[in-house]
Amino acid sequence: AMSSAAAMAARSSAESDIIAAGASSSVAAHQIALQLWLLCSFLCDALATASQILVADGMGREDAESVRTVSQTVFSWGLALGLSLSAILWVGTESNFLTDFFTADEGTRLELTKLLTIVTLAQPLNSFVFAADGVLQGAEEFPYQAKSMALSVLTAFAVFAALEYTPLLGASDGDTLVHVWLGLIALQSMRALTSFVKLIEKQGPIDLLGLGKQAS
Repeated sequence: AMSSAAAMAARSSAESDIIAAGASSSVAAHQIALQLWLLCSFLCDALATASQILVADGMGREDAESVRTVSQTVFSWGLALGLSLSAILWVGTESNFLTDFFTADEGTRLELTKLLTIVTLAQPLNSFVFAADGVLQGAEEFPYQAKSMALSVLTAFAVFAALEYTPLLGASDGDTLVHVWLGLIALQSMRALTSFVKLIEKQGPIDLLGLGKQAS
């Protein structure tokens, strides 16, 4: 009986160690991916700062054409920046440079590779969101942005809950960390969608596509 109890205790301890190791790998991978995400976000934020100032200047001069031109230029640069960041991250991932640079732990490397795919694919979206933030802030659309963020947060929680607790959507895979990151992508996607709606509004302050100008 004592030997059986000892065997069970040893097995339980081993399983606990495995679980703890897996959790540590996930947390480490999350921290690395988060720092890369923040680094890319800081670069994209430069677009927001520039566009906010230039759009505010055009709005102050009541120059709708200048506001539209500046906004279109900012989004063009944003697309180029987002694609460039994605390309850099893709090369770093495929060459194993990023995983080799940050960790030698196999568990962490495995978890990090999954997250790097998400971070890489999200950069064009991320750059658009930051550029849109700057343009809308320059146009003083703060109440709209607050409502947009509230809706985006609710969307992110809904997506995470669906992935985490709905078997058909991935609850059975137990990959909570990936679900968290997909929730973040859902948040950015909703921010992008709501921003785009405001940006192309014919009677809005930006009228990015010039629809109001054509109508008149």
